[in-house]
Amino acid sequence: EVQLVESGGGLVQPGGSLRLSCAASGFSFSSYTMNWVRQTPGKGLEWVSGINSGGDSTTYVDSVKGRFTISRDNAKNTVYLQMNSLKPEDTAVYYCNANRYELSQVYDYWGQGTQVTVSS
Repeated sequence: EVQLVESGGGLVQPGGSLRLSCAASGFSFSSYTMNWVRQTPGKGLEWVSGINSGGDSTTYVDSVKGRFTISRDNAKNTVYLQMNSLKPEDTAVYYCNANRYELSQVYDYWGQGTQVTVSS
């Protein structure tokens, strides 16, 4: 059974930090690109950051560049999102996503999400 389990969300004051984790099981984690995607009631789904299967290439949405860092540990089947200098507009449910494209087949898995609230 494929599982992606996020943790690390919570309430933090503006300027604070959180580290999200996503533990994967049931598939070949090291073969998948991993992403963090967030959702707010007003803006819908927004892709935040991605990391390739080997962990040597990362990308970010402009609004989090310089504040968030994505990383992965393929030995632990876990992807992380270090979030610093948090702003109220970062408030959202953060989802972990795994995807892989093989010929014409797309493999796409999602976690259940973890709430991040940035508020004083």
